[in-house]
Amino acid sequence: MITNRKLLYYGAAACTGIAGILHLILVSNAINSNINNAIFFLVAGIAQLFWVLPMIKRWGRIWYAIGITGTVILIGIWVITRIPDNPITSRGGPVSEMAIATEVFQIAYIVITAVIIAKERVGKPKMIKEKT
Repeated sequence: MITNRKLLYYGAAACTGIAGILHLILVSNAINSNINNAIFFLVAGIAQLFWVLPMIKRWGRIWYAIGITGTVILIGIWVITRIPDNPITSRGGPVSEMAIATEVFQIAYIVITAVIIAKERVGKPKMIKEKT
């Protein structure tokens, strides 16, 4: 039986997995015009697909925090590259439907994973210190 807690893990895994697949789709679009973008999308996509594993296998808060941090960095890079005269591309990039979908799944991953971390923190009893 699938519990609500398991659904959170599966939901986070699905969100990061879909974002990874969308990044991998962008590789084919970028490979002819900008090899650096293609490599970036390839690495980001593979990392996000890998991150399905820590979520489904419940590897723990450290892994979840690393996943959130990496995803926040990806979102930050996307936001920065949309700004005109930005330090990465020197021009503002377009906002496509694919980009919006990718960002939505990444934000959903962050939110769901943050909920997982909060629920795990509440669910564990605090250690009792013994008097010496």
